[in-house]
Amino acid sequence: MSIASGAPDGPEEPVGVVLARLRRARGLTGAVLAAMTGMSQPKISRIERGKGLPDPEDVGALARALGADEQTVAGLKERAERSHDQITDWRPASESLVVRQTNMARWESTAREVREFEPAVLPGLLQTSGYAKAVLRGFQRVQALDTDDFAEAAVLAAVSERIRRQEILADRAKTFWFVIAEAVLRNRICPPIEMLAQIGHLREISTQRNTVDIRVIPDDAPMIVPPLHGLMLIDDQMIVIDAFNTGLISRGRKDTETYRRVFDMFHDQAIAIEPLLDRYELLYVKQLDRLSGGREPR
Repeated sequence: MSIASGAPDGPEEPVGVVLARLRRARGLTGAVLAAMTGMSQPKISRIERGKGLPDPEDVGALARALGADEQTVAGLKERAERSHDQITDWRPASESLVVRQTNMARWESTAREVREFEPAVLPGLLQTSGYAKAVLRGFQRVQALDTDDFAEAAVLAAVSERIRRQEILADRAKTFWFVIAEAVLRNRICPPIEMLAQIGHLREISTQRNTVDIRVIPDDAPMIVPPLHGLMLIDDQMIVIDAFNTGLISRGRKDTETYRRVFDMFHDQAIAIEPLLDRYELLYVKQLDRLSGGREPR
């Protein structure tokens, strides 16, 4: 197909531009194309103007309605698919810790299924306020490099929002799967007294909430997939990954499919958390006893 009739003009030309050229080549208005495809005219206009990420199936339907051959249709759908697979990031410099918690709450509120894996710290939805304060204070140090009153106030506000997020766990219309590495229970994110409170909180959640599944990958389990970083998968449609100075999100289909496979591999290696809670509760009791006796734990 020639460029004049609507074929892509190079590999980087936006899908919407190609579809708009195809439509003009056939002498059709957006309203007529909408009637032909059953889509709304504003939706077609958004696709042509590149507003948002076009659904590959919508792109295929429009291209076929405009007379494109199957090779061009397949190429346009693949291009639309690639646009979904681009990872976009948010920067803490422009979004505070509180705003990030608010965004997470919004995504979780519309989700039906949430899957999360963590190799080093507990998922935010399972943290006590003391544990969350230690985690978020660490992130604040990285971002602000100070310990003034303003930074501490920001941490406390973020902790409040993180704890408020946990109300979603009581929603029986939702299901949550959590998988952690055993190292998460061993890592002393906060003092032993707070770690004991955290162990008790995990025990309460795991035994009283039927919609929440918490599992642990034991230290001696074979690592089929290296636990490079944590991940949160929301409805198999969005991935959220935290890093020290930024966060990454992706709604790409190939990305979400890949991370779902990764999560399932971790889940298959994991066991119920309850037996390990007894072991680590005893560990932190012993550490607390040593501290109360004036000796640092080894």
